[in-house]
Amino acid sequence: QVQLVESGGGLVQPGGSLRLSCAASGRIFSIDDMGWHRQGPGKQRELVARVSGGGNVYDADSVNGRFTISRDKAKNTLTLQMTSLKRDDKDGDFCSNHQWDTNKDLWGQGKQVSGPS
Repeated sequence: QVQLVESGGGLVQPGGSLRLSCAASGRIFSIDDMGWHRQGPGKQRELVARVSGGGNVYDADSVNGRFTISRDKAKNTLTLQMTSLKRDDKDGDFCSNHQWDTNKDLWGQGKQVSGPS
């Protein structure tokens, strides 16, 4: 039993900022990797940023230093601070948890990042 509940998202202009948070509960371990992935309609889910259980951070090349991922193990929360948003940053962002003991990836329901059309 693992739950990943995202909060945040919304409608922003290019160049704006937005903060996403993920609250994890249930079978979560400190050694597990956690991260954020993005998926638009009809597209594959792609990695945005990830932090390992040991604190190592990886960002996708498209991020280019614009996003900051952080993890609070005491509260079991994960945060993605996004700045200088581009048009390509739209669509859903999903909180993820990789459980090493079962070798499974778990996902939240996703939060929408939208821009004017």
